[in-house]
Amino acid sequence: MDTPAIFLSLKLAIWTLVLILPFGIWAAHQLQKLKKSRPWFEAALALPLVLPPTVLGYYFLVGLSGKAIFGIPLVFSFTGILIASLIVNLPFAIQPIQRAFEAINPEIIEAAQVSGLSGWQIFRLIELPLAWRGITSAAVLTFAHTLGEFGVVLMVGGAIPGETKTVSIAIYDKVQTFDTAGAGALSLLLLAISLIAIAISYGVFGQSAANRSRVQK
Repeated sequence: MDTPAIFLSLKLAIWTLVLILPFGIWAAHQLQKLKKSRPWFEAALALPLVLPPTVLGYYFLVGLSGKAIFGIPLVFSFTGILIASLIVNLPFAIQPIQRAFEAINPEIIEAAQVSGLSGWQIFRLIELPLAWRGITSAAVLTFAHTLGEFGVVLMVGGAIPGETKTVSIAIYDKVQTFDTAGAGALSLLLLAISLIAIAISYGVFGQSAANRSRVQK
């Protein structure tokens, strides 16, 4: 078992989650206010879902090449793969939360406005608690997807042990060296994490749909 690669993947997933989740909540909430331009913003945010990882990796490589933050180069560094991870995970961090906000009954918001609550109070006291299922799903999916990301991370970060060599890249390296046992163990780990993440996501939204159905009856 490649322990350094596992810890690096966990580090990348945690940092990605911490940085992207607040933005995902804000972006999902703002998308509700858009009208004509909304499809274009939604399409732009969903691009990582349809573009091949090599295409995204190429643009990241070109865009980040020669650039640095506080003297730290962005290409072939943890900072670089973190930036790439944040952009690649935008759909996973925004779409579930957006759907959760959209599911809130407008009458609840109208009642809060009539009661004199400010926009921030409505968001903090009403919308945010009601959207917790979407936020939970976004967090789980983002975390799991980051652990398994391969193409973009490889192109931007390479395979530097302890710096950019994540679990998915370690699996690729083990296959190249015919270490099928090691590749199988790491693959099983990612498979288990992905299965748990999807089950949690489906469970959260399934419970939400069931609750809405009971309310409607």
